[in-house]
Amino acid sequence: MKVPFYKHQLSGEAVRHIAPVLDSAILTSGQTGRDVEARICACFGVPHAFLTNSWTNGALASLLALDISPGDEVIVPAMTFIATANVVELLGAKPVFADVCPETLLMTPETVKAVLTPRTRAVIPVHLYGQMVDIAGLRAVAGDEIHIIEDAAHCFEGDLHGDKPGAHSDAAIFSFYATKNITCGEGGAVISRNAEFAEKLSATRLHGMSAGAVDRFRNEKYNHWDMVRMGVKANLPDLLAALLPEQIEAADAKLEQREEIASRYEAAFGNDERLRLQKPVEGARHARHLFPVWVDPRMRDDFILALNSAGIGCTVNYRSVPTLTYYRGRYGYGPDHFPVSENWGQGTVSLPLYPTLEKKAQIRVIDCVRRELDQLTRKAA
Repeated sequence: MKVPFYKHQLSGEAVRHIAPVLDSAILTSGQTGRDVEARICACFGVPHAFLTNSWTNGALASLLALDISPGDEVIVPAMTFIATANVVELLGAKPVFADVCPETLLMTPETVKAVLTPRTRAVIPVHLYGQMVDIAGLRAVAGDEIHIIEDAAHCFEGDLHGDKPGAHSDAAIFSFYATKNITCGEGGAVISRNAEFAEKLSATRLHGMSAGAVDRFRNEKYNHWDMVRMGVKANLPDLLAALLPEQIEAADAKLEQREEIASRYEAAFGNDERLRLQKPVEGARHARHLFPVWVDPRMRDDFILALNSAGIGCTVNYRSVPTLTYYRGRYGYGPDHFPVSENWGQGTVSLPLYPTLEKKAQIRVIDCVRRELDQLTRKAA
């Protein structure tokens, strides 16, 4: 039995959601998208939501709205996907890396405080794998003058002490990429409680324009647009937005299914000294986007190959960003600069986790993990 790493939850029936858009005159950034934005606002109790064509472009547009520019510093975790740092680098600002907690694998108020400088303009905490960072704690350390933009790409469904993404930050940014819990293939969303930020973002996500195509024909007259800020093209087509409402509606039920699967993994591997798991944060509901384990880095790649040969899909999420070739060359970082992120990145492996993963398939994954670990451990002895 082959067990793929991931299966999206869309089916052929998704076409019925796209058909009304095809029958309309508006294929992009129209009423369908605005209805989804309103639904997202309701989910998170925020007044502003903007669909974007990716997390990355949503983040770029957000940083542009905050006027992040050369000479500024933005703190990001060393353990994350490269896009978190890249959006800062692309604007000529400096990504300042903070190491993560060795147990939760998250940025903490302490790791942020250690790298704060007078040039710090923003912090981008990452809710890695679906577990929330202590945003209220970060706000207490950073103060009100430093912007907090949450990388909530993994955490649409998560919360901490009842607070969801966007509760204590300037903005939170989601991803609807192909492998995310909610997907439209490519896409994202930015939410915010800040009206001034939202007004700027409405321009920076669409070339810096004061009005999109639909808004130019409101109130039975033509409204001329102006370019009021620098911006990028980050808007999401309605053709893709149409795939989101049904998934948003089912998000809690799908999370319960993933929680059950994650619980079986934790019961199977929690006491295995050859593996390390991400420690749960007290008071948090984990969105269960990914289920990573850590194995001895000396056997990690052989472990991946062995699982793949056995028909078990797995991958690496993620490596320590500062020691990747570009950032190592640009800033001179080495493996000793961020030891927790480096160690986790050298040993991490993500196992299959999705709502339709059947129990018998998961048992096969568990059995294969144990068998391959046994064989590799004996080989190394």
